Amino acid sequence: MSGAFGLAASARCPCGGGPQQQAYAACCGPLHAGDRPAGTAEELMRSRYTAFAVGDEAYLVRSWHPRTRPERVDLDAATRWTGLTVLRSERGGTDDEDGVVEFVARWSESSAGAERRGELHEVSRFARRAGRWLYVDGEHG
Repeated sequence: MSGAFGLAASARCPCGGGPQQQAYAACCGPLHAGDRPAGTAEELMRSRYTAFAVGDEAYLVRSWHPRTRPERVDLDAATRWTGLTVLRSERGGTDDEDGVVEFVARWSESSAGAERRGELHEVSRFARRAGRWLYVDGEHG
């Protein structure tokens, strides 16, 4: 059985979250499919990282706050997201209306036979709207 974009439902979720690093089908898969919303800002951030990793542009748009959302998200097929480390979370819990998550996302990219690697360090802001967590914006450092 396959999940989003050919990722096997039993494959370890790219976000690395959950106890014992859950399978995609038990972690971010249900959020991508619309079966349930993210319960916290950090869970939404992890699901958005996974959406980048599996190429789910539609989920990225749906989970972006309408005030700051672009019309579309164009993912670079040459970029592979290779790991995520959450550095801190502030607020963003089940009883909060906003939250902040700081993380480092690692990537690699092949171009003309050469491979480059790098990291994206971001402090992301989230807000809850109509009971759903949404990504507002982020500062890169």
